[in-house]
Amino acid sequence: MKPVLALVGRPNVGKSTLFNRLTRTRDALVADMPGLTRDRKYGLGRGADRPYVVIDTGGIGEGLEGVAEPTTEQARLALAEADAVLFLVDGRAGLTVADQQLAQLMRTLNKPVHLVVNKTDGLDEDSAMAEFYALGLGEVHAIAAVHGRGVRRMLENVLAPFPLPPEVDAEEQAADSGIKVAVLGRPNVGKSTLVNRLLGEERVVVYDMAGTTRDTIEIPYERHGKRYTLLDTAGIRRRGKVFEAVEKFSVIKAMQAIDDAHVVVIVIDAREGLTEQDLHLLGYIIEAGRSVVMAVNKWDGLSVEHREQVKAELGRRLEFAPWMRVHTISALHGTGVGDLYPLIERAWASAFPKVSTNSLTQMMEAIVARHQPPIVGRNRIKLRYAHIGGSNPPRIIIHGSKADSVPAGYRRYLENRFREQLKLEGTPVRVEFKSSENPYEGKKNTLTERQIRRKKRLMKHVKR
Repeated sequence: MKPVLALVGRPNVGKSTLFNRLTRTRDALVADMPGLTRDRKYGLGRGADRPYVVIDTGGIGEGLEGVAEPTTEQARLALAEADAVLFLVDGRAGLTVADQQLAQLMRTLNKPVHLVVNKTDGLDEDSAMAEFYALGLGEVHAIAAVHGRGVRRMLENVLAPFPLPPEVDAEEQAADSGIKVAVLGRPNVGKSTLVNRLLGEERVVVYDMAGTTRDTIEIPYERHGKRYTLLDTAGIRRRGKVFEAVEKFSVIKAMQAIDDAHVVVIVIDAREGLTEQDLHLLGYIIEAGRSVVMAVNKWDGLSVEHREQVKAELGRRLEFAPWMRVHTISALHGTGVGDLYPLIERAWASAFPKVSTNSLTQMMEAIVARHQPPIVGRNRIKLRYAHIGGSNPPRIIIHGSKADSVPAGYRRYLENRFREQLKLEGTPVRVEFKSSENPYEGKKNTLTERQIRRKKRLMKHVKR
């Protein structure tokens, strides 16, 4: 299970800036004004030797009229969900009364709390940290979230107590427990009904009320000699619509089910169409690198005109993921449910492509011959060979000269062509580049005595 880190502190200490730094995104809105963040925001941490989840929270401890109470409640829920807490303070503003009050709250938590002094760029670290030792929260980490200084060192210390996830081969795991299929979606779109239909029995509770499922339910079974494990999850809806504390805790459990699964079936309601929350959830699944199949539920009973409208909307709004298979079903009546299995199996097989380095390199050469890489500086980028660097999602590593300078447009071209050649369906593809190093870079050429004398003679000739 991935460790969960919560970022807390009073307003305008740089929590959202650190969130963007840790996730390597710009998902959190950043501005020089307090109270900008109010809800919790989740992200996948990057840049460490292990995966982790980051929760950004709104500032607490100072009055923000009208929104102080719900913002503080969101931060308290993040503290309850977290495995470790990063308590941020402002190194330029110094120790404040609000920091001292929050430190009292941190001492009551039965979990690791790390004091992080932000905005120390341009300051003497020892002087900036000195007064914060009075809070009695142990080691103090000095960072500059804007520039990334000290962030990696701080992160290594925070994650050190958590065990590294075991190296588990997903194909061997599938042989033991079967293909893990997570069923996700908003509340009341028919996830539990679909799980019961896939199992052929009333295994989970189904009721016409949003939020019936509270926790992730793991159900192993066998079908036609093949093993599967279904993960039925709680419905995920916009945080502004979530009021019950139990449902708030179940959201992160559903998000962790994405990491545990091999294939994710995202269920949407055909009558409501594709909502913004569906797109946010789909983006998280793709970012996690999981294979995905979209099931459009409650298709029965729609008029022909309504069906055409839904298909047109899906085609327009899912242009960013043309590789994803979309299938219409009726979980209540069983229409089209059996056809999900071939899609799940193809998505699983695509996540683990079997191709040799030689074959992949020949494939890359044919793709590059059709459309050459761009010129960077005076020379054209040269791609030499490619190999598979990982699976679920498939990672294609390409080696060459100046490969780090490949633009995003050409990277997408390579991803699409590799997908066509390898016939991959339902899975994102990662194309990564590694540049060959110059063995003589940084080395000074030492001249012999004879070369030095010859150089002096040439220089005299030039001066004349």
